[in-house]
Amino acid sequence: MSAPTTRRVVVVGAGVGGLAAAVRLAALGHRVTVLEQAPDIGGKLGVHEHDGFLFDTGPSLLTMPHVLEELFAATGAPLAEVLPIERLAVACRYRFPDGTVLDLPGDVAAIPDALDAALGPGRGAQWSAFLDRARRIWDVTHEPFLESPIGLRDMVRLSRRLDDVRTVAPWRTLRGLGRQHLHDPRLVMLLDRYATYTGSDPRRAPAALAAVPWAEQRWGSWYVPGGLGRIATALRARLELLGGEVVVGAAVAEVTTRADGRVDGVALADGSRLAADVVVANADARQVYGHLVRTPAARRAAARVGRTTPSLSGLALLLAVDGPPPDQPHHAVYFAEDYDAEFDAVFGRRGRPRPVARPTVYVAAPDDPAVVPAPGTGAWFVLVNAPPHDPGRGTDWDAPGLAERTADTVLDLLAERGTDVRDRVRHRTLVSPADLERRTWTPGGSIYGSSSNGPRAAFLRPANASPVPGLFLVGGSAHPGGGLPLVLLSARIVAGLVGPARR
Repeated sequence: MSAPTTRRVVVVGAGVGGLAAAVRLAALGHRVTVLEQAPDIGGKLGVHEHDGFLFDTGPSLLTMPHVLEELFAATGAPLAEVLPIERLAVACRYRFPDGTVLDLPGDVAAIPDALDAALGPGRGAQWSAFLDRARRIWDVTHEPFLESPIGLRDMVRLSRRLDDVRTVAPWRTLRGLGRQHLHDPRLVMLLDRYATYTGSDPRRAPAALAAVPWAEQRWGSWYVPGGLGRIATALRARLELLGGEVVVGAAVAEVTTRADGRVDGVALADGSRLAADVVVANADARQVYGHLVRTPAARRAAARVGRTTPSLSGLALLLAVDGPPPDQPHHAVYFAEDYDAEFDAVFGRRGRPRPVARPTVYVAAPDDPAVVPAPGTGAWFVLVNAPPHDPGRGTDWDAPGLAERTADTVLDLLAERGTDVRDRVRHRTLVSPADLERRTWTPGGSIYGSSSNGPRAAFLRPANASPVPGLFLVGGSAHPGGGLPLVLLSARIVAGLVGPARR
């Protein structure tokens, strides 16, 4: 006779991964409680409101929307009935160091012509050749490496298929693969940016990350009217409809275990305890194994995670703008003059990790009346890459004046690069890596947990099924990685590992 399937599930953390896993597990018949230490849900998909301006403080676009649609379709009413999403006609405006401006279309079929028009004849053909290789990488990798639990068996299986190995080219970096096809340095710079989607250095990140631009351009860039924070709200509503619950302001101090090492619940900071047959941790793996679980298996896992390279972090400026430029696109990237120097600074090459002197600047400026108090105003999210908060060995983002001085530099750089809003900012709020660490309990504010630097990075990322029986990991620091679609896929993997409840 088989053992009874679990019914009591506690999810630690109400980020998107935790909420998505909770929804799927509730739909499978489990009794699910989500505990969130913060007063609000969303985790890194945060929302900040000030004086009628509403800011997303995490992701500002949705890619691979079919993953979110499948989640809602599998657990009740379809996404279209609970949350509208809109495809952007211009995925992003890029300004290159030579002053060239490219409006990258949201329709992949229109991209080659746009590249030829902005960068010169032949550039579209170069990018199309690269995307063809990226599509083949996607075809080889998406099922075993993004949609399934990963392990040594997957590595062995891939290594036996010589054609697949040649396609993925595990010995090659993303930068190296790009230079095979892209002979315009601006196209190389465009590709390099996709390494930052996993908090990585394109000179060290594996060529397999070419699947990222393919997926984004294949399925387009999308926005949620009212802000992407509404995704977390919709997930919570779906969970409650299925009988689950979310408790905010409930900090978990320990994931408790039985004498045989299997989890049996969680202990909260207020001294209370909640029993569970399964615990799903939507928290950074270093925190989970280093602080929440106190078993030999967890200590060994903590040592493995400690050997990985933390992902980059970021400094965010939330700007309430009066009279924003009328032609400002929803998304814009203003590239640095020296992208390699930026990665050197963030990852500590030629010295300690340090703020970037002249960083690339990313701006999300949604034309959305739902996020501003009045017409003629804008709620801008401005982000630059930054090293994690590490006072001992790198950058102390709590040092007096550092975040403010860096923010001033960012606004000056925007002005230099053609978008001057310095005299239009009604107020600004800064979110530094140190702030992110405190808000999300993420060491150093590393946005994606560990980086994808190195050919073995995917296999070093913590698995969804932990070595502690009954404990599962979900979210950006676990397999398959960070970013909304991958976090949603991690939730699907975890639900599949736990399986349905028997009544």
